[in-house]
Amino acid sequence: MVGKRRSARAAVLLVVLTSVLVAGPGGVGGAQVQGPTMLHPGLSVRTLVDGLVTPTSLAFLGADDLLVLEKNTGRVRRVVGGRVQSTVLDLPVNFGSERGLLGIALHPDFLHNPSVYLYWTESSTGQDTDVLAQTPLLGNRVDRFVWDGAALTFAQQLIRIRALQQDAGQPERGNHDGGVITFGPDGKLYILVGDGGRRGQLQNLPDGPFGPGVPDDQFGGPQPDDAHLTGVILRLNDDGTTPADNPFFGAGAEIGGQVGANIQKVFAYGLRNSFGMAFDPISGQLWEEENGDDSFTELNRVEPGFNSGWVQIQGPPDRIGQYKAIETSFDVDPVTGTAYFGLQQVRWPPTNIADSSAEALSRLFKLPGASYSAPEFSWHNKFDVTESESLLIGTNFGIVTDIETGPNGHLFVVSLSQGAIHEIARR
Repeated sequence: MVGKRRSARAAVLLVVLTSVLVAGPGGVGGAQVQGPTMLHPGLSVRTLVDGLVTPTSLAFLGADDLLVLEKNTGRVRRVVGGRVQSTVLDLPVNFGSERGLLGIALHPDFLHNPSVYLYWTESSTGQDTDVLAQTPLLGNRVDRFVWDGAALTFAQQLIRIRALQQDAGQPERGNHDGGVITFGPDGKLYILVGDGGRRGQLQNLPDGPFGPGVPDDQFGGPQPDDAHLTGVILRLNDDGTTPADNPFFGAGAEIGGQVGANIQKVFAYGLRNSFGMAFDPISGQLWEEENGDDSFTELNRVEPGFNSGWVQIQGPPDRIGQYKAIETSFDVDPVTGTAYFGLQQVRWPPTNIADSSAEALSRLFKLPGASYSAPEFSWHNKFDVTESESLLIGTNFGIVTDIETGPNGHLFVVSLSQGAIHEIARR
């Protein structure tokens, strides 16, 4: 484990939220083979509800009343008293790979402003589909809906984000969409967007993967226009406008145009992908979990203007040699049996990774006021627990995509692969 500037309260919270629960048997959509087990003697677990289809995230309406999203169906299900009561919204999603209905956030003043925000991937056919080509270029979107006590009604589109990955010389993909959304204690909406397979300025390649004056892909770049605004945490007002106190608001104003307007929305950049983002309820500090490729998974404390370092750095800078060695080694996916080369990209292969931390840091794309900091915690986690094993307190939860604290103080764990929500409580 590697640590830096540790706030014990927040760090332990995030480790619990992202690292302690590991997958058991069963694939996506498959039957649960073995129920979850807590290894800590002071904790117990029970299944609150099952029979869901690829659930991704949840939000509480009341003490025993919640909304849960289904990635592959586009349905928002209402669960009351541990039973699915109704479908309150059904969106036409492209659920290929990591796309689909991904994130939910309730307005912080929900009693007086019953707005529900959803992050989802739009199908271009009007029907649910897993055909990767059947989504618009800007197919990832965040929309606001209004809750009337029984159903959700569309009210406003806040933002559209790059979804399409059709790069020359590579297979079509639909991963690295991010999808976590949450309101901060400042009342602003934070939207976590994965890199979407891009390799431009926001992935710390100032001149893109090919050098000055050469587009990142067939849609332009490497500047963060609408088609390349990825690998970021965006910070917006609840109506989708841009707060004037965002860290790059002035820098974006000087640049102007579409690129400048997008930079104004950015709170942090240089992120690979993530399924976890949360505010410490006491300090108000923002934390995010960042999925590793073959090398390191990270927990980061996110200050305004944070640059997480991807693709130049993954994990702590003083382990840059290990990062490069892992990513330049051919390996075989234990699930598919497919041999692969690191970083998923032929446009900027892992052989380009720096040979020293100083070299890597010197390559970062530096927006005015941006700052890089090493992860508070990171570990090498290649298809098994490895370096995070000492944190393990539960097993057989399947693929966990969300953990929320309920009104009763218990942890509610969403298992995408088991189609279930599990409740962890003190014995």
